[in-house]
Amino acid sequence: MNYFWTADAHLGHANIIKYCGRPFRTLEEMNDTIIENHNKRVKPGDTVFYLGDFCFRNSPGGKKGEGEIQRADYYLKKMNGNFIFIKGNHDKNNSVKTIIERLIINHGGFRINLVHNPEFANINYDLNLVGHVHQLWKTKRVIKGMSFTDCINVGVDVWKFFPVNFDEIISEWRKWKKSIIQ
Repeated sequence: MNYFWTADAHLGHANIIKYCGRPFRTLEEMNDTIIENHNKRVKPGDTVFYLGDFCFRNSPGGKKGEGEIQRADYYLKKMNGNFIFIKGNHDKNNSVKTIIERLIINHGGFRINLVHNPEFANINYDLNLVGHVHQLWKTKRVIKGMSFTDCINVGVDVWKFFPVNFDEIISEWRKWKKSIIQ
């Protein structure tokens, strides 16, 4: 069994293509690519920590482009892995139904805070894995008062629309840390 982290697929959300400059011509192309990339990496017995905004569900008759009427199960049936969902800001109407707003894990010798919005990063942990910011940044230092913490965005927009494993996350963080020290 392997572990993966990801966020912000916004499956079913046509307008996210233009909002984030995603390289897809159609909603179907985006959905299919994200699901295919997911299944290339994640095997049926793997665990996926999903840090918010899995899919975007619209109400019948809702604003065009702001989500399909499919529920989360529609996409989950197509995807490998066992999902642990952390609530994102768009997870109110999409049937994910998670009650988890943050999750603390110990993995690879690190104490890690998993949360959707980096605004809620916690300086008391070695790392914060986040989503929410889409393509804006991959790694960032968040300063709170006289302390700081490092956040790594696991969203699909900065990882070529793939979920990422822990080695990739740590490698990216170490490379980034080295660049800010020089």
